Amino acid sequence: MAGGSGRAAKRAAALAALKKGDDDAPRPPVGERVEDGHVVRRVPGTASARPYRCPGCDQELRPGTPHVVAWPEGRPDDRRHWHTACWDARDRRGVKVHRSKNAPRYG
Repeated sequence: MAGGSGRAAKRAAALAALKKGDDDAPRPPVGERVEDGHVVRRVPGTASARPYRCPGCDQELRPGTPHVVAWPEGRPDDRRHWHTACWDARDRRGVKVHRSKNAPRYG
């Protein structure tokens, strides 16, 4: 059947428009947003299967805890897992960790 209503073309155009912002810059994937130069993703507790260390308070994020994963734009290898409250308060206090990423914790 030649021709058609063009419904598929309209749907593709609408999808492309949703993926682009007002300035034609691509939007981050669904569930992610950009805050202060960081890509931020909220993670539900059911999606968390291993412990992480929060850089805001230097405490452990236990498996099953809802939290925030954030990384500088363009550097996904530098992602960090934060308590939601620590991420929200990051501009009111500094990071408590004053050691390098690979330094021993004690000693």
